[in-house]
Amino acid sequence: MFAIKCLLPNITKPIAIKTITTTATLNGSLKPPQKLTTLLGISTDRTQTIPLETSLKYLKSKAYKQTYGEDPVWVPYRRNHKGAIPPRKTRKTCIRGGHISTGNPCPICRDEYLVLHENNTALLNQFISPQTGAILSYKQTGLCQKKHQELQVAIAKARDIGTITFDVPFRKYNYADYYKE
Repeated sequence: MFAIKCLLPNITKPIAIKTITTTATLNGSLKPPQKLTTLLGISTDRTQTIPLETSLKYLKSKAYKQTYGEDPVWVPYRRNHKGAIPPRKTRKTCIRGGHISTGNPCPICRDEYLVLHENNTALLNQFISPQTGAILSYKQTGLCQKKHQELQVAIAKARDIGTITFDVPFRKYNYADYYKE
């Protein structure tokens, strides 16, 4: 336990951590087995709803820039599956009973401060193709099916209220090249 705290003293909120059961020793006394996430003070509880304002502040914060950099939130994510061929669909949901139920949750479920809402355009634009304006598939982004459905609903609402727009570039053609006079 002491070695873990020495290695990770300033962690406030990691992206992902594997749940490991360990026996903590303090001054030579054995304690009952505990999960590593509880020893480090990391919560997998997702019953609290984070307000939209907090999510918007988080997207502009230094912690977000340090975690994701300039890339979209789904770029550093790698799906975890057995075998060489990935399954056709991603998992149905990462959160069951208010807690993260898997060791490798999707990019939205792993970070509790990423809230899918129609006014959170900075996050929604990360899941829209810049060339076509279409929503990226869950195979490409790695989202669970539940969060992908919420993403589709949030983007549809955002397009309806006008916070997200997609303008097709205007192309000027010289029709004299195609039609002979």
